[in-house]
Amino acid sequence: MKTPAGAELAVVIVNYNTRGYLERCLASLETHRGDITTDVLVIDNASRDNSHRRAVAAHPWARVIENRRNVYLSPAWNQGIGTTDAPYVLLLNPDAEWLHGTLADYVAAARENPKAGIVGPAIRNPDGSMYPSGRPFPSVIDAVGHAFLSLFVPGNAFTRRYHMEGWDRTTERTVDWVSGACMLMPRAALDAVGLFDEGFPLYAEELDMATRLRNAGWSVLFTPKVEIIHAIGVSTGRSRRMSRMHSASILRYYRKHRATGWRKVTVPFAWMALEARAEIAWLKGRFVR
Repeated sequence: MKTPAGAELAVVIVNYNTRGYLERCLASLETHRGDITTDVLVIDNASRDNSHRRAVAAHPWARVIENRRNVYLSPAWNQGIGTTDAPYVLLLNPDAEWLHGTLADYVAAARENPKAGIVGPAIRNPDGSMYPSGRPFPSVIDAVGHAFLSLFVPGNAFTRRYHMEGWDRTTERTVDWVSGACMLMPRAALDAVGLFDEGFPLYAEELDMATRLRNAGWSVLFTPKVEIIHAIGVSTGRSRRMSRMHSASILRYYRKHRATGWRKVTVPFAWMALEARAEIAWLKGRFVR
């Protein structure tokens, strides 16, 4: 497995049982590369469906590393980042497809904003609607209100504030964080704050990284110059185990970044609320299915 020499952009895709999604993802990168040299690396987390081998066989310009077990997302991201030396790294979900703009346009947006530690694109759902990537760090009240009410009343005031409704996402702006489905990072930012915290194996890893970058003087940029389509949850599904893993990651983020000083006493209550939310979300999912 040879690393392309002088690549301007490394694309790291962590794959786990994504069927044909990974192949469509790679095909879209080939179509929308633009005038830039790339190193595309697939980290496969012990997929059982052979999706990574079929995809790379169809697109042999991509490299693949096969893990013997599922190490989840943050460790695999770190593995991929450490395998390339390109000055920009794109972390991309395998269930994403490029829609508008090119990889070269994406890197150009990062170069125009050298203090942006993360640049996120516009993200559309498979039905064409805009996904609300580019959000603030919510207050505790907004976070709790969104977590519970959005399950039953999606248009509640807490969710509207958290999703920044009123902004159509056709303009470039600085935000607190963007979706981890697609994040472009300059290597200089990673060198400054370190790699992803592997204590967040899945979920909240992008929140943690965005917070660490902000604390170190970097920013997070949303740009509509490129767009992707993202089919959410292809690898993870919506099981009770995944709901509880999500809760554990959010709790870890709360303890690490928000539960300082007197707020430490709120950690047990936060855990109970997150556990309750996970069970409600799972039961609602079963009922809907």
